[in-house]
Amino acid sequence: MKSKIFFSLLCVFLLNSVTQLFAQNANQNQSKIQVALLLDTSNSMDGLIDQAKSQLWSIVNELATARYAGMRPTLEIALYEYGNDRLSSEGGYIRQVSELTTDLDKISEALFALKTNGGSEYCGMVIDNASVQLNWSASNSDLKMIFIAGNEEFTQGNVLYSVSCKNAITKGIVVNTIFCGSLQEGINTKWKDGADLTDGKYINIDQNQVVVDIETPFDADIIKLNSELNKTYIAYGSGGMDKKARQEVQDNNAYGESSTVSVNRAVSKSSGAYVNSNWDLVDAVEDDKSALAKLDKEELPEEMKNMTDKEKEYFLKQKKDERQTIQNKIVTLNKKREDFINEKRKENSENSSLGSALIQTVREQAEEKNYKFEK
Repeated sequence: MKSKIFFSLLCVFLLNSVTQLFAQNANQNQSKIQVALLLDTSNSMDGLIDQAKSQLWSIVNELATARYAGMRPTLEIALYEYGNDRLSSEGGYIRQVSELTTDLDKISEALFALKTNGGSEYCGMVIDNASVQLNWSASNSDLKMIFIAGNEEFTQGNVLYSVSCKNAITKGIVVNTIFCGSLQEGINTKWKDGADLTDGKYINIDQNQVVVDIETPFDADIIKLNSELNKTYIAYGSGGMDKKARQEVQDNNAYGESSTVSVNRAVSKSSGAYVNSNWDLVDAVEDDKSALAKLDKEELPEEMKNMTDKEKEYFLKQKKDERQTIQNKIVTLNKKREDFINEKRKENSENSSLGSALIQTVREQAEEKNYKFEK
């Protein structure tokens, strides 16, 4: 009898171990899209920052449709600012605003906090910093990209752009340059040369262009559903409530830009790219089935502290199901919204804004690495 019990326990242990091993391997094998945004925050770049704030979520939505070997890749974004007199001269007027992270609310918060101020723009140095400081993937199949945007000579500073760009490509990092000005001026000031050194893309944009939003009959319903979606997030841990509050602040920031930006953010929150396992218990359990068991009672939200284990599991399953239902409704409405926009949209010049430049470039370079994009 004892031997049978022992054998049964052994089987359960082995099954759990194998399940965890497969889950770990799946996470390890999941491909990555890593994007580092290097933004010039000198005096004349307010328009660039405004475009970044207004188009972040449309960029995320595009990347959320990417697939590699049939799987959704993990999206990581990093942010640097450079050319700002508020920053240390010893550091080359450069600041790492955020490391490579899947926390998209953190990136949004950082973008809205950027302030411009005149300075020297050391392109070679900020590219070198991003190449060395960030935790870039070692896998050749992962997509690793730097986008540097600015409007002064690419040759400023003691770190040669020719050296930093070549160092980046040895790590498989493609450097794409976005000059805020005329095409020829960017070529003359070596922005194109910087991209050419890494087989990247050179683009010019008008940073002061106001991106035209097309409102649709579906916007109000999507924004309303987003409010319902927020009720399915269950904050846990010491910083959970602060991060949940940050989520609401970023919703308000998006809405303050325009209803279109607010809708794009809601669509992002309904995609696989928006994951908050570090503060939301629903996402945490989805990523790691044992996450709930690892938490102390003090780390649980108030409404869960006195629940039994079965009640906790049922509660989280309910929230997960509610979230999935709301996300599905948003996705369905957004398809109708996109059809409406496509009918109304007029022809625009190619790569006329930061968002369109990023989206087209990511698509081209991802497809070269066998990534596919869903319609």
